[in-house]
Amino acid sequence: MKVYSDRYYHIYNRGNNKDLIFFDEDNYIFFLDRFKKYVAPSCDVFCYCLMPNHFHFFIRVVNENVFENGIKNFFISYSKAINKRYDRVGSLFQGRYKASEITSDNYYTRIVSYIHQNPVAVGLVGKLEDYRYSSYSAYLSNKNTLLSKGEVLEWFGGVEHFIECHQILVNEKDLAI
Repeated sequence: MKVYSDRYYHIYNRGNNKDLIFFDEDNYIFFLDRFKKYVAPSCDVFCYCLMPNHFHFFIRVVNENVFENGIKNFFISYSKAINKRYDRVGSLFQGRYKASEITSDNYYTRIVSYIHQNPVAVGLVGKLEDYRYSSYSAYLSNKNTLLSKGEVLEWFGGVEHFIECHQILVNEKDLAI
Protein backbone atom coordinates (compact mmCIF):
# COMPACT_ATOMS: atom_id res chain seq x y z
CA MET A 1 0.00 0.00 0.00
CA LYS A 2 1.29 3.44 -0.90
CA VAL A 3 1.32 5.93 1.95
CA TYR A 4 0.68 9.66 1.58
CA SER A 5 1.79 12.72 3.49
CA ASP A 6 -0.48 14.12 6.20
CA ARG A 7 -2.35 10.84 6.64
CA TYR A 8 -2.49 8.51 9.62
CA TYR A 9 -1.43 4.87 9.43
CA HIS A 10 -1.28 1.74 11.54
CA ILE A 11 2.00 0.19 10.35
CA TYR A 12 2.65 -3.44 11.22
CA ASN A 13 4.34 -6.63 10.15
CA ARG A 14 5.29 -10.00 11.56
CA GLY A 15 8.02 -12.54 11.23
CA ASN A 16 8.15 -14.82 8.22
CA ASN A 17 6.13 -17.97 9.01
CA LYS A 18 5.04 -16.13 12.20
CA ASP A 19 8.57 -16.71 13.53
CA LEU A 20 10.36 -14.41 15.95
CA ILE A 21 11.76 -11.07 14.82
CA PHE A 22 13.29 -10.35 18.23
CA PHE A 23 15.59 -13.02 19.64
CA ASP A 24 17.25 -11.18 22.54
CA GLU A 25 16.44 -8.16 24.68
CA ASP A 26 18.90 -5.94 22.83
CA ASN A 27 17.14 -6.66 19.50
CA TYR A 28 14.19 -4.55 20.66
CA ILE A 29 16.45 -1.60 21.43
CA PHE A 30 18.32 -1.98 18.14
CA PHE A 31 14.98 -2.12 16.24
CA LEU A 32 13.84 1.13 17.86
CA ASP A 33 17.23 2.75 17.15
CA ARG A 34 16.96 1.79 13.47
CA PHE A 35 13.37 3.10 13.40
CA LYS A 36 14.51 6.38 14.97
CA LYS A 37 17.29 6.75 12.40
CA TYR A 38 15.46 5.74 9.22
CA VAL A 39 11.72 6.27 9.73
CA ALA A 40 11.08 8.79 12.52
CA PRO A 41 12.41 11.80 10.56
CA SER A 42 9.55 11.36 8.07
CA CYS A 43 6.63 10.88 10.44
CA ASP A 44 4.99 11.76 13.74
CA VAL A 45 4.94 8.73 16.03
CA PHE A 46 1.92 8.31 18.30
CA CYS A 47 2.53 4.85 19.73
CA TYR A 48 4.23 1.52 19.18
CA CYS A 49 4.43 -1.99 20.53
CA LEU A 50 7.11 -4.55 19.73
CA MET A 51 6.02 -8.14 20.26
CA PRO A 52 8.29 -11.18 19.95
CA ASN A 53 7.06 -12.00 16.43
CA HIS A 54 5.43 -8.77 15.23
CA PHE A 55 5.24 -5.02 15.75
CA HIS A 56 2.80 -2.11 15.52
CA PHE A 57 3.27 1.64 15.04
CA PHE A 58 0.62 4.34 14.76
CA ILE A 59 2.04 7.27 12.82
CA ARG A 60 1.24 10.28 10.67
CA VAL A 61 3.42 10.45 7.57
CA VAL A 62 4.98 13.90 7.16
CA ASN A 63 6.91 13.27 3.94
CA GLU A 64 5.81 10.26 1.89
CA ASN A 65 8.94 10.11 -0.29
CA VAL A 66 11.35 10.26 2.64
CA PHE A 67 9.13 7.77 4.50
CA GLU A 68 9.14 5.17 1.70
CA ASN A 69 12.91 5.32 1.34
CA GLY A 70 13.43 5.36 5.11
CA ILE A 71 11.18 2.41 5.88
CA LYS A 72 12.83 0.35 3.15
CA ASN A 73 16.28 1.11 4.60
CA PHE A 74 14.97 0.42 8.10
CA PHE A 75 13.86 -3.11 7.22
CA ILE A 76 17.00 -3.85 5.24
CA SER A 77 19.25 -2.60 8.05
CA TYR A 78 17.45 -4.53 10.78
CA SER A 79 17.10 -7.75 8.77
CA LYS A 80 20.74 -7.77 7.65
CA ALA A 81 21.96 -7.22 11.21
CA ILE A 82 19.73 -9.98 12.63
CA ASN A 83 20.64 -12.42 9.86
CA LYS A 84 24.34 -11.78 10.39
CA ARG A 85 24.19 -11.95 14.20
CA TYR A 86 22.17 -15.18 14.31
CA ASP A 87 23.68 -16.78 11.21
CA ARG A 88 20.33 -16.71 9.43
CA VAL A 89 19.51 -16.49 5.74
CA GLY A 90 16.36 -15.43 3.95
CA SER A 91 13.53 -13.12 4.80
CA LEU A 92 13.01 -12.11 8.41
CA PHE A 93 9.63 -10.49 7.78
CA GLN A 94 6.49 -11.81 6.16
CA GLY A 95 6.56 -9.71 3.02
CA ARG A 96 6.28 -5.96 2.84
CA TYR A 97 5.02 -4.07 5.87
CA LYS A 98 1.27 -3.44 6.12
CA ALA A 99 -0.16 0.06 6.33
CA SER A 100 -3.82 0.53 7.25
CA GLU A 101 -4.93 4.12 6.88
CA ILE A 102 -6.87 5.44 9.86
CA THR A 103 -9.32 7.99 8.45
CA SER A 104 -11.59 8.69 11.39
CA ASP A 105 -10.65 10.71 14.48
CA ASN A 106 -12.86 8.30 16.45
CA TYR A 107 -10.35 5.52 15.83
CA TYR A 108 -7.26 7.38 17.03
CA THR A 109 -7.82 6.53 20.69
CA ARG A 110 -8.98 3.01 19.87
CA ILE A 111 -5.93 2.16 17.76
CA VAL A 112 -3.59 3.56 20.43
CA SER A 113 -5.30 1.45 23.10
CA TYR A 114 -5.35 -1.63 20.87
CA ILE A 115 -1.63 -1.36 20.09
CA HIS A 116 -0.69 -0.86 23.74
CA GLN A 117 -2.90 -3.76 24.88
CA ASN A 118 -1.15 -6.40 22.73
CA PRO A 119 1.19 -7.74 25.46
CA VAL A 120 -1.66 -8.11 27.97
CA ALA A 121 -4.03 -9.63 25.40
CA VAL A 122 -1.59 -12.49 24.65
CA GLY A 123 -0.51 -12.97 28.27
CA LEU A 124 3.07 -11.65 28.16
CA VAL A 125 2.34 -9.36 31.12
CA GLY A 126 -0.53 -8.74 33.50
CA LYS A 127 -0.38 -4.94 33.40
CA LEU A 128 0.33 -2.58 30.49
CA GLU A 129 2.98 -0.66 32.41
CA ASP A 130 4.97 -3.87 32.95
CA TYR A 131 5.74 -4.34 29.24
CA ARG A 132 9.07 -2.74 28.33
CA TYR A 133 8.70 -2.64 24.55
CA SER A 134 5.66 -0.46 24.06
CA SER A 135 5.16 3.27 24.30
CA TYR A 136 2.50 2.99 27.03
CA SER A 137 4.85 3.76 29.96
CA ALA A 138 6.24 6.80 28.11
CA TYR A 139 2.81 8.39 28.48
CA LEU A 140 2.99 7.99 32.25
CA SER A 141 6.45 9.58 32.40
CA ASN A 142 7.74 13.13 32.04
CA LYS A 143 10.78 11.97 30.06
CA ASN A 144 11.29 13.36 26.56
CA THR A 145 10.63 10.92 23.74
CA LEU A 146 10.06 10.97 19.99
CA LEU A 147 6.37 10.39 20.63
CA SER A 148 3.80 13.09 19.91
CA LYS A 149 2.59 12.71 23.50
CA GLY A 150 0.79 16.04 23.77
CA GLU A 151 -1.34 15.36 20.72
CA VAL A 152 -2.24 11.84 21.87
CA LEU A 153 -3.12 12.96 25.38
CA GLU A 154 -5.38 15.64 23.84
CA TRP A 155 -7.25 12.91 21.93
CA PHE A 156 -7.85 11.13 25.23
CA GLY A 157 -8.65 14.28 27.21
CA GLY A 158 -5.63 13.95 29.50
CA VAL A 159 -3.49 11.28 31.11
CA GLU A 160 -6.23 10.11 33.52
CA HIS A 161 -8.63 9.36 30.67
CA PHE A 162 -5.75 7.82 28.70
CA ILE A 163 -5.21 5.33 31.54
CA GLU A 164 -8.98 4.71 31.90
CA CYS A 165 -9.46 4.02 28.19
CA HIS A 166 -6.59 1.54 28.22
CA GLN A 167 -8.42 -0.54 30.84
CA ILE A 168 -11.18 -1.32 28.29
CA LEU A 169 -9.92 -4.11 26.06
CA VAL A 170 -10.07 -3.21 22.36
CA ASN A 171 -10.64 -6.12 20.03
CA GLU A 172 -9.02 -5.94 16.58
CA LYS A 173 -12.45 -6.67 15.03
CA ASP A 174 -13.85 -3.57 16.76
CA LEU A 175 -11.39 -1.39 14.87
CA ALA A 176 -12.89 -2.18 11.45
CA ILE A 177 -9.76 -1.05 9.61
